[in-house]
Amino acid sequence: MRNTTSLEASIYHQHKWEDEKAHTIRQFIEARKGYLVLKRIFDIIVASTVTLLIFPWLLPVIIVLIKLDSKGPIFFKQKRVGFLGRTFWCYKFRTMYVNDAADTRQAVRNDPRVTRVGQFLRNTGIDELPQFVNVLLGHMSIVGPRPHMLKDSRDFAEVVTNYKFRNLVRPGITGMSQVRGCRGPATTFASIFRRYQWDAYYVRNVSFVLDVRIMVETGFLMITSLFNKDKPIPAEGAVASHSERAAAEKKIA
Repeated sequence: MRNTTSLEASIYHQHKWEDEKAHTIRQFIEARKGYLVLKRIFDIIVASTVTLLIFPWLLPVIIVLIKLDSKGPIFFKQKRVGFLGRTFWCYKFRTMYVNDAADTRQAVRNDPRVTRVGQFLRNTGIDELPQFVNVLLGHMSIVGPRPHMLKDSRDFAEVVTNYKFRNLVRPGITGMSQVRGCRGPATTFASIFRRYQWDAYYVRNVSFVLDVRIMVETGFLMITSLFNKDKPIPAEGAVASHSERAAAEKKIA
């Protein structure tokens, strides 16, 4: 396996911002030091609260439901790409039947690999709850770009110029892309690029107010999903032409 940490982190040495000046990753972090410290404290408080107050009663219920629905482990762990391209084990409740393609193939609408309980967990976002442990471990934040599995991270970086820019911040349990409807599979340039646009917007405009806004919108989506369990995943859109792709990449690079 390639050295993901060194290869994927190399892109962060310099990046041109709106002022057209090159900034190093150190300058990016130092300019937001106060926000990052506050964000980390907030992450620990929220993750600790969820772990202590919600896990004790909800975890047994989910364990029973998963076990009654299908054979296999309760939790699913997968290598994901996080802050500065570093990999980590990301935890979720298992929502699929055990299969060999879990680490290489994205889930699609009506995916036969997804269990009945798993579909409910996915629709409501409850399957992501174990990632509060990732937050406590420092791998993730409450809000940030969603972490990709290794294959998707490599594939997306080949499609969109400077895609790894989104990893300048810790990945999140929820993020700007998710509350803007970019959920489900991303298999076309249009769907990949649309997510990158929102993630890049978040990185450039990170603030505590924006984080709170995203969390509130996420809570609203989780509640409404309980009453719209059959709502289809947003359409991916048509594949962009070569000229459209080149123009879009030039604009955002």
